[in-house]
Amino acid sequence: MGVVNVTPDSFSDGGKFFDCDTAVAQGVKLAADGAAIVDVGGESTRPFSDPVSVEQEIQRVVPVIEKLSRRISIPISIDTTKAEVARRALEAGASIINDVAALRFDPELAAVAVDYDTPVILMHMLGDPKRMQQSPRYDNLIQEIRTFLADAAKRAQNLGISPDKIILDPGIGFGKTVDHNLLLIRQLHDFASLNTPLLIGASRKSFIRKLLKGAAESDIAPDLPLVETGSQATVAAAILNGAHIVRVHDVAGSLATARIVDAIVNSG
Repeated sequence: MGVVNVTPDSFSDGGKFFDCDTAVAQGVKLAADGAAIVDVGGESTRPFSDPVSVEQEIQRVVPVIEKLSRRISIPISIDTTKAEVARRALEAGASIINDVAALRFDPELAAVAVDYDTPVILMHMLGDPKRMQQSPRYDNLIQEIRTFLADAAKRAQNLGISPDKIILDPGIGFGKTVDHNLLLIRQLHDFASLNTPLLIGASRKSFIRKLLKGAAESDIAPDLPLVETGSQATVAAAILNGAHIVRVHDVAGSLATARIVDAIVNSG
């Protein structure tokens, strides 16, 4: 899954693809580089970010999806927590809903998924983007997140979403410390019992940058080659531990990583 952030403030590439034509060109490039899905979002969910209005989000993503859907043949996912944004995006050509709130922020979002018979990605997040990184703590990280995702899948099914349309995401970076993120990737196989495809989105996130930055640096730029190398390590580890989808910024590099890891997993 390749990422196109149509935002001025996303942590990884805020402002780079805020212009519609630039965003469309990036989506075309990601597809050409080998993406199986292009994920388009119009609201940053980086830590401490503020929400945007439904109207703003629609103005950002719908023109991009309309143009992009005419130029690529792979599915487009709409990264949103809002029912009306999802509806307008699906009408424009999207075919997957990627909801970081797991249907908790907008009670109408499930109905949109049912109306359009579209797959839904349900992610774990502790709190909301504004507060999620304020000293996150768990008594049992894996158990609590697994229970949350199981409950989210059950709630989605109760609202009419078919079980075979559900994808689950443990939510790397969403209300987690560096150690939480590392443990989630290492223990991803513990989520296999949920019997759904698993998505991992670790690309360029702050835990990678914190591990790689120098002692005197407060942070390093997300698009540094060093950070991308670190991101590829998370891609490899996630696939080895059972990820079915990896959400990334560098599709070409991630595809090469995935091919080698898949070959290792399937060897013998």
